[in-house]
Amino acid sequence: MGVHNSGIFEGLKVLDFAWVGVGPLTSKYLADNGATVLHVESTKRPDVLRVAPPFKDKIPGVNRSQFYADYNSSKLGLGIDLSNPKSRDLIAALVRWADVVTDAFTPHVLRSLQLDYEHLRAINPSIVMISTCMQGQTGPHAEYPGFGNLMAPICGFYDLTGYPDTGPMPPYGAYTDFICHRFTVSALIAALDHREKTGEGQYIDASQLEIALNFMGPLLLDYFANGRIATRQGNKSPWAAPHDNYPCKEENTWCAIAVETDAQWEALKQKMGYPEWAQQPQFATLAARKANEAELDRWMAAWTRNFTPKELTYLLQPEVPAGALWDVAELFEDDQIRFNEYFTPVEHKEVGVIPYTGVEFQIDDLPVGIRFAAPTIGQHTEEILRDILHMSEDEIADLLAEEVGEIT
Repeated sequence: MGVHNSGIFEGLKVLDFAWVGVGPLTSKYLADNGATVLHVESTKRPDVLRVAPPFKDKIPGVNRSQFYADYNSSKLGLGIDLSNPKSRDLIAALVRWADVVTDAFTPHVLRSLQLDYEHLRAINPSIVMISTCMQGQTGPHAEYPGFGNLMAPICGFYDLTGYPDTGPMPPYGAYTDFICHRFTVSALIAALDHREKTGEGQYIDASQLEIALNFMGPLLLDYFANGRIATRQGNKSPWAAPHDNYPCKEENTWCAIAVETDAQWEALKQKMGYPEWAQQPQFATLAARKANEAELDRWMAAWTRNFTPKELTYLLQPEVPAGALWDVAELFEDDQIRFNEYFTPVEHKEVGVIPYTGVEFQIDDLPVGIRFAAPTIGQHTEEILRDILHMSEDEIADLLAEEVGEIT
């Protein structure tokens, strides 16, 4: 198939029914690092992220979404119509082949197709299955559908972002989808380690709700211990001052500065040339700076307007925590991003060469990172049926003619 496994998960076989965010990001991590991942969908029921922008050249199409592509790199596209009863034997064969099955649906979906864990482990007792739906497989809200942009307010994130005198300002996008896969991958690795030692498969019920609440840990503990309810405080912090996004030389450009310690405050004063205002007693301690924060911010803003965000960052770092607020275009020119070659250009079957987001780490002498572009729907169906399931050309032709399998 022109696919060469290499990396941490070389030899791991994954049947991927997951759609949209957490599930595909979980299996993407495995795929980018060597696993053979078969992403199952069809033109009748494509992964809904395929119709989400951005589209290459602003031309919509189920094989043109970079949102989908970035979440499904290094995977093989398997086109199967799961609603066709004749797909059952095909799926059973794939379950016998697989080490891992992923899904991201509300609980009734795979049960209705007899693809839930009880049915799958009857076919392959050592299978490890992970479900990543919104609120888990049990409980009064288990069947509530939705995406991370609905789960984030339920988890309390929306009440924390924004300013005290305004309504909530949500973090970008489907927030819980963007963070929960860090936990699902860890749980999956633990289950695979258990299987390696015992031969036992496992079922992982990964609720986005409960996973995301880990990121609220200190605030939840503060409520349990002290009865305090955290809420919106804009760009401020109870542990730092100055602490804000400060305006820079050009219109609508900013630099974030966060001073938490006396040493950082002394370093900031030195960088500013020890201005007279900074020597005043109302700014001598963190408590004093917090009590006079509005005045402090006015002085800071008057100074930061003399610099570009990049100039200010290089002036202050590393002694003073600071960082330019880049827009998306500026990220591509960031010195550290370019040095690490984070954005990876990969050639896609339909849209050509596109930059994919890269990996977060490097391991000496071990390949990590994107191996090939995300698939079009059913791009690898024929190769999978032939090379993985060892079907004959006539058998493959029959499945395609019966519209069980699809090729694009």
